[in-house]
Amino acid sequence: MKKKVKKLASVILALAIILSSTTIITASAGTSPIARVGISALGGIVKGVIGGLNALIPDNKNFGKVSEHSTENFYSGTDDFKSSADDNAKWKLGYCKNSLIPEDVLEGEYYLGGFMSGQNGMKNKVEEVVGGMDVRAIALDDSSDRGVTVFANIDCIGLSNGDIKAIRELVAKKLPNVKFTSINISSTHCHSCIDTQGLWTNLFPKLLKNLAKSYVRADMERGVNTEYIEGFFYEAVSNAIISAATNMKEGTLKVAKKELNSGYFNNKNRKSASALITEMTRLTFIPDDETIRPTMLVNVAGHPDVTGLAVDKVDNGRQLSGDYVTYMQETVEEGGYNFMFIQGPIAGIYMGRGLTNDDVDTNPDRRYMQSVRYGAELGKIALYLTNTVDEIEADYQNNHPEDWAALQADIKNHNDKVAAGKSSESSYTLWYKDWTPTTETVVSPVLNIRLKEVKVEVTNPLILLVGKLNLANYAVCKDGLKYYIFVEIGYCEIGNLKFVMMPGEICQDLVAGGTSLTAEGSFSGKDFGLPSIYEIFGEDTVCFGLMNDAIGYVVPDNDYTSGLVDEHYHELLSLGKTEASSIMQGFVELHESLKRQPS
Repeated sequence: MKKKVKKLASVILALAIILSSTTIITASAGTSPIARVGISALGGIVKGVIGGLNALIPDNKNFGKVSEHSTENFYSGTDDFKSSADDNAKWKLGYCKNSLIPEDVLEGEYYLGGFMSGQNGMKNKVEEVVGGMDVRAIALDDSSDRGVTVFANIDCIGLSNGDIKAIRELVAKKLPNVKFTSINISSTHCHSCIDTQGLWTNLFPKLLKNLAKSYVRADMERGVNTEYIEGFFYEAVSNAIISAATNMKEGTLKVAKKELNSGYFNNKNRKSASALITEMTRLTFIPDDETIRPTMLVNVAGHPDVTGLAVDKVDNGRQLSGDYVTYMQETVEEGGYNFMFIQGPIAGIYMGRGLTNDDVDTNPDRRYMQSVRYGAELGKIALYLTNTVDEIEADYQNNHPEDWAALQADIKNHNDKVAAGKSSESSYTLWYKDWTPTTETVVSPVLNIRLKEVKVEVTNPLILLVGKLNLANYAVCKDGLKYYIFVEIGYCEIGNLKFVMMPGEICQDLVAGGTSLTAEGSFSGKDFGLPSIYEIFGEDTVCFGLMNDAIGYVVPDNDYTSGLVDEHYHELLSLGKTEASSIMQGFVELHESLKRQPS
């Protein structure tokens, strides 16, 4: 029996590794019908093989029934939506930041989540700390006595809904007298922080153990370091939320938005999707008490995957860092603010600076220095959204002379390279070149929020395998022969600002509309058939991605293929072919359910 189990495990592991790290066919929206049939057939064969292996593995004993699904530790939001603020209403905001790096990080069993490949020897144990890993929490109240809304953000690859519900339960036990409308927890999707999902740890030994345990119905190990996650991590995150909720101060909330230079981002590897959202949204809370530090929340869509990618023996993918988000935070904090980050829709969207794309020597031996520079620039952009070029340069010179000197050195370095014929004029991109400031407006103290659970079928056998072997903390439910998980979606209004809260890494076409939703631009040659977020809620809607669940990639059903196609690797890491339509139909229903109090 042991030999059989090990043999089966080796086949599964080999297949999973091949699928997750290899692409063998190049295809596009213009691929011929015959080629499409061939790709789909190949995908069907691969899916069938993994499905057959799944059939040999018993269901996890923790799998439940759809009919018995529990909504415990789920917050639905505010019952009614207010159209205007109450008389004399004021915003109240609390903030807290806690480190998530344990003292024994270099001695204990801590693994980085995000990459695992032959480049780093399939070993992700932390060997060096080059940046922070934090939880940031804000608690927000509009003085309407409807309750406190929390937004927390974690430097990590992703956090499953099961862990989020466990944290909510801990908060409720520690703080029973506070009424919460919702506790929303998102991740930065950083590829170089301690693994919080359980897919990048000492994977092979745990898979073998859990595979054996599945046949005797024994309790399986989680993929994560449970002592860290269920002890240190849960405590740090829940304590940050509690501190924010119990230390709220009155003040004024302001908003500024600006389209950034598209060179900062690129649609790197899902070319069937045409949307590219480059807007930065900045919410700034100014306390009435001038002795209290103001708080800045920044939303922008990018992919913090620079530090964690193994490239050589020095940068072997085992350096812990919050990537560019950490360095944004450092810059904004130096500017006098608390920092809060919430990720946007990022499926296929990555940092567009390459090797900083600006001719600047950033210690080429250390890859993470690229994200230091990128994060610092994004932090500067956030600080100076409403400033003119003259104001920016004056502040640099008067208040940040070292930054100003470094900037002048960068420019000189570039000019010297151009003069020597080693570079072109256009290769250097000063972040505030051709800068136009944006305006900032006061946000009325009204906070409406509504959340909804959506049932999504798990049709991806690779993800089902993860569930059967207990690696990630998902509550899998079964109905007949089909498997489902419940995900959370949400819609929030802060004053006249509109936000959607979406789980996972969202294809931007689902938010803004784009070619992959059309018959002509999709792999299937069919229309998606459901409206985009902009069509449902309006083009001024901002997306909070990876919120309240990390479910991999969310791509349009009509552009989904289970074949091994280079621009469609996202499907290998998604719940399945109807994931997007289930979520978008949920948003249609959510929009229809909103009730407003008369003004």
